[in-house]
Amino acid sequence: MAAARRVLVLGGQRSGKSAHAEALVLASGLAPVYLATAAAGDREMAERIALHRSRRGEGWRTVEEPLDLASAIARESDAGYHVLVDCLTIWVSNLVLANRSVDDEASRLVAALAETGGPVVLVSGEVGLGVVPGDPLSRRFADALGMLNQRVAAAVDRVVLIAAGLPLVLKSEQPNSEAIEI
Repeated sequence: MAAARRVLVLGGQRSGKSAHAEALVLASGLAPVYLATAAAGDREMAERIALHRSRRGEGWRTVEEPLDLASAIARESDAGYHVLVDCLTIWVSNLVLANRSVDDEASRLVAALAETGGPVVLVSGEVGLGVVPGDPLSRRFADALGMLNQRVAAAVDRVVLIAAGLPLVLKSEQPNSEAIEI
């Protein structure tokens, strides 16, 4: 079975979604590009970033882009490269805190994914499995990420949910496959 060109990997915090996404990129044999959306705003986040970097090891080119993800994907995705976006959760948080329209940026992201020159794996948190957040900012964030995840899932070829380090394929479109009617 051929690898999907555009993949969304979803999961909860510490579910193994980033490690799974990294393995998908490395399995392609293409030059890996890590598109990072996080900035080390505090010591704990700096430690998380360091953990991700050490797990990836050498050979990855890292591009930091906290806000203009669509342009970064368009610029970095090319034949011979496999882009990993980690993660949409932090990106949405960055957009919300910068008072940028998540809906407009999501439209730009989906358009960029349609035009990619090489394969892209996107990582995102699944926030819709818990209780409704207790404050307006948290509800706005959860709603925005949930809607973004739906839009990206519709735009990619494959969606994988990671739970306890185990992948569950939610969507798998193969080129030239016959649709199954239910």
